[in-house]
Amino acid sequence: MIEMRDAMRAVKAEDPKAIVLLAETSIMAFADVSEPEDVYLPVGAMSKASSVGLGVALAQPDRNVVIFDGDGSLLMNLGSLVTIGKQAPKNLVHILLVNDVYALTGGQPIPSAERGDLPGIARDAGYKTVVSFDNIEQFASELPAILNEDGPTFVALDTVTEVTNAADWKNYPRPPKGWVTAAPEMRESLAGE
Repeated sequence: MIEMRDAMRAVKAEDPKAIVLLAETSIMAFADVSEPEDVYLPVGAMSKASSVGLGVALAQPDRNVVIFDGDGSLLMNLGSLVTIGKQAPKNLVHILLVNDVYALTGGQPIPSAERGDLPGIARDAGYKTVVSFDNIEQFASELPAILNEDGPTFVALDTVTEVTNAADWKNYPRPPKGWVTAAPEMRESLAGE
């Protein structure tokens, strides 16, 4: 099993200029591994990281766009997979943090834990590459190829479940006060300035 912070550090080390979008619980984890000059965009709208990531990938075709999405989050927005597959942005890497719970609401099990195949749905929706990892060493060793191949690419990571109940969520690390949502030049670029 993979610690999501280790996966985020690996992406940051491999491509420091990647635009990173974060679903709900990964926002807190990324705050632990990021620097002020990093380009990252927390997506506070539950389940919309994949939709926002598609828009950013289409608007910024010369940069890698990496989405850290939760399995519970993606389950609430499955239609985005079909739209991403249809638009086929070559620079999009969609990383799914698989832990089989809705961490944001206290660790309730997600319905697809026993019946769902989110990587299979991504493949059927048109993602060019779909891979899965359960250890950080293998993920890190294959990350250069993942970031350099034409996407869209879907990466499922079997991650440690950090939130299993409401008390875990209450004590989960929060981003520091004043945490920025994107480097200034990125905010200007995304705004079309």
